[in-house]
Amino acid sequence: MPLPPHARTSALWDIFCRVIDNHGDLGVCWRLARQLAERGQQVRLWVDDASALDWMAPGARQGRVDSVRVLPWADSLSPGVLAALPLADVWVEAFGCEIAPEFIAAGACLSGARGQNGIENPPPVWINLEYLSAEPWVERMHALPSPVLHGPAAGWTKWFFYPGFTPRTGGLLREPDLPARQAAFDRAAWLRGQGIEWQGEPLVSLFCYEPPALGEWLAQLREAPAPTRLLATAGRASAAVLSSENSLQRPPVKREQLSISYLPYLTQPGYDHLLWSCDLNFVRGEDSLVRALWAGAPFVWHIYPQHDDAHHAKLEAFLRWLEAPASLADFHRVWNGTAPGPLPAPDLPVWRACALAARQRLLAQDDLATQLLRFVAEKR
Repeated sequence: MPLPPHARTSALWDIFCRVIDNHGDLGVCWRLARQLAERGQQVRLWVDDASALDWMAPGARQGRVDSVRVLPWADSLSPGVLAALPLADVWVEAFGCEIAPEFIAAGACLSGARGQNGIENPPPVWINLEYLSAEPWVERMHALPSPVLHGPAAGWTKWFFYPGFTPRTGGLLREPDLPARQAAFDRAAWLRGQGIEWQGEPLVSLFCYEPPALGEWLAQLREAPAPTRLLATAGRASAAVLSSENSLQRPPVKREQLSISYLPYLTQPGYDHLLWSCDLNFVRGEDSLVRALWAGAPFVWHIYPQHDDAHHAKLEAFLRWLEAPASLADFHRVWNGTAPGPLPAPDLPVWRACALAARQRLLAQDDLATQLLRFVAEKR
């Protein structure tokens, strides 16, 4: 659905991000900021730890990305800084982080003042951008209001906005030119650029926490009848593989079928290229799951583990939406430690058909940035 004309006008957005789950929270917020900027919006991204942007989006912290300013979270509490800031049209609290009371108070003062045109500044459209889930309650909660009852912003409204996989949710982040870029991608050239001497063997990417079944899976790859090259991403995934490798006692003569390449930290486009290069992708958290869905290759999701096991129901809801075949669903459960048993053998043709069907369903829906722009235009 195209945006109405008033949704295409420029607005000033404040996006707030606290980095909790390694790089995923910041990755999502940066993608959103970029996509809004590319659609004519001005964005201030307030973040408590922006260091990962140095490799994720080089130049971002230095202000070299048009229409996006990256600002330290601490400045949102500073009276001197706040007094000099124009009031934003939109506030976005990403993943349940809470805007500083000082920032809210400053915004409340500005919203009651009159601008140069003599018209009173309206309060910003205040959005609580939630975590991604396929659970049924997401459709019921999406776009519901939450009245602000206390403090300087009493009487305002905060809106719940849920990303999701169905037309009754807020959708997923997707750049308009993503399919065209993927169609033009040269896999062999990208691998050469990474120093990977690819001989046509199956490629598997690994981006994970510390999955319970990692050791068993690596052993299967070593003893498989055909060779596989594993591309391990920097950070926890590489550390987990190295830990597993160092704990092994190998037979001295047996030839192994597994080759491992340890990658440096990749930019966000570089990570897409990794996913597009591989025949099977292991992903984790939220941001990389969405990118794996757009890649259209077979994938396995390592869901963020929660202490109360709430991630079990979240995983099962996603597998139902995905219409995962039995082998893929069982692999997910063992990989995530939600069910016992050996890892089933991957059935890549069947898994690929599942991934492509899921991508096709998602491509028929409006993306998250488009839906946010429309929602904000309706509320302003």
